[in-house]
Formats: sequence, C-alpha cells, structure tokens
Amino acid sequence: MKIHEYQAKDLLRAAGVPVLAGRVVRTPEEASQAFTALGTPVCAVKAQIHAGGRGKGQVKGSEQRGVELAKSPEDAARIARGLLDQTLVTIQTGPEGQVVRQVFVESGSNIERELYCAILVDRAAGSPVLIASTAGGMDIEEVAATTPELILTEPFDPDRGLGAYQTRLLSAKLGLPTASWRAAEHFFRSLTKAFVALDASLLEINPLVLTKEGTLVALDAKMTFDDNALFRHKEVAALRDEAEEEPAEIRAAAAGLSYVKLDGSIGCLVNGAGLAMSTMDLVKLHGGEPANFLDVGGGADVNQVTEAFRIILSDANVKAI
Repeated sequence: MKIHEYQAKDLLRAAGVPVLAGRVVRTPEEASQAFTALGTPVCAVKAQIHAGGRGKGQVKGSEQRGVELAKSPEDAARIARGLLDQTLVTIQTGPEGQVVRQVFVESGSNIERELYCAILVDRAAGSPVLIASTAGGMDIEEVAATTPELILTEPFDPDRGLGAYQTRLLSAKLGLPTASWRAAEHFFRSLTKAFVALDASLLEINPLVLTKEGTLVALDAKMTFDDNALFRHKEVAALRDEAEEEPAEIRAAAAGLSYVKLDGSIGCLVNGAGLAMSTMDLVKLHGGEPANFLDVGGGADVNQVTEAFRIILSDANVKAI
C-alpha cells in the first residue's frame, strides 16, 4: 500500500524524524492561507499523487511543474490552481498521468546540500538495508546505472536497529561535517526504527537535505507498506487513498485476488504467483504483451474464478485470455 508524501511525513514526525512544517490543501484559497500560516518567506507547493518524479513532472497542456516554489500567498494560490484537478505526467505515471486532487504547502529550508536516503528489504542480504548517496535530488536509477560507486549500503538487524558506528561510517562517506554527525545519527536511527515499527517495504527520502544550520531534514518522503501486515496497523490502513489506485486492482483485492493491470492485450489467469510470472514471460517470448498479472491462488473457489474473469474482461484492451 502506498501513501502520500504529507501522510508519510506525519508518520515520520511522530517517530522523531525531522521534517518541515506543512499543510495539505484542496483549494487555491486554502493554499494562500497555508502560506500565511507557515510564516516563511518561501514555501514549496507540491502535487500529491502516488508517483515519484513530481519535481520534473509537467501538467498536461501547460508548463506547470509538479513542485514549485511560492514567495507570497498569491503565488501559492496560483501554483495550486495550476495543479488541482489537473493531470500531472511524470516519469513514473507514464504518458496518461495522474489527476492531482490535493497539494502540500510546505515551509522553506536553508539548504546546504542535497543527499539521498532510502530503506528497503534486501532479499540477498536477508535484512533491511539503508541506502544513502551524495546524489540527492536525482533519479536514483540513473545514479545506479552511471555512477554506482556513489551509492552506499548498510544492512541492519531489524531487532537491534542501525548501529551508532554505522551512522558514523555513513556520515564520513557522505562527507558530512563532524558537527552534524550527532544529527545524522538521530536521523538515520529514527528512520530505520520507523521503517521496522510500521512494517514498511520502502521508505525513500529524496532529497534528504543538510541545512546551513547543520541539521538533517527529510525534504521529501515516499513510503509503501507490506499489505500482509496492515491488520496490525489500523492507523496506516486508514491512510489508503483508493482514488490513486487502479479500480480493477481494488476490486481484485476485495475478492482475495492478486491482480496488477498492465498495458498488453493478452489476459492471464493463473493459479500461483510463480506460474503467473512464467506465463507472462512466455507471452512476451512469443511476441505478445500481457494485459495483467493475476494470481487466483491454489484454493480459489468458483466465485473467485468468475470474478477474476470479470475483472480481466473489464479491460477494453484484452483480446484473449
């Protein structure tokens, strides 16, 4: 399950991770009021969608970016007006884009440097891994492909957490001033504790900024969660925004099916996730394009299989199953 940036920052703030003050708004008037209430000379006005690359993204039919700086209440209202109810296209949305239903107005920061930080589960290491890089604000996929030596990794035990020695090692490799090492230790350890405590599957901070005051602040936040653990995190499950999700995927989840919509024309209905992946591979091997991933599981009943066919056939692109 994915959540919005402003929701992720609320969770991180509660976990002791430094984030900036901000307000989520749904009208240009609210954006103007938020700018005034935050009381800083500059605010960032950010589109809230479940996709990355918003800063470089562009609203269809205009030059409006997904993240812009406002220097007055009127400026904040203008930017919000250009985003709300508009379709934002980013590298992660594809050409169809996503509709912006809310924006986040966040106070400005005295940025000294931009860094990158993320936590994910590394199956090869058999543990969560903290990833950091000096290439903040950039597409991490591009960094990994062109300059992999800039990416630092620190596996950690989920029960013991990140060690103090690991935070010092990261601080040194990231070139942080020694006066900021204590702030870095607090930031990284709080971040890893939040990741484990909330059963997250991904936590990405891009950029993570070193301020001119020597502190570390999460300027952005992207979080996804293990669906299988949501039963013990009611407060996280309540943050789900179904308007950001594919309707067919919501319908499938309600029926106990694993479904992911794709762009092809050949529907796939398979019992078993591994067999489903192999089936999709075979379709592509022979020049076709799968329309979906759909695993009905080994114990599906007639109602689930019937619903699975209905979901696949609700996709107008499907020509065969």
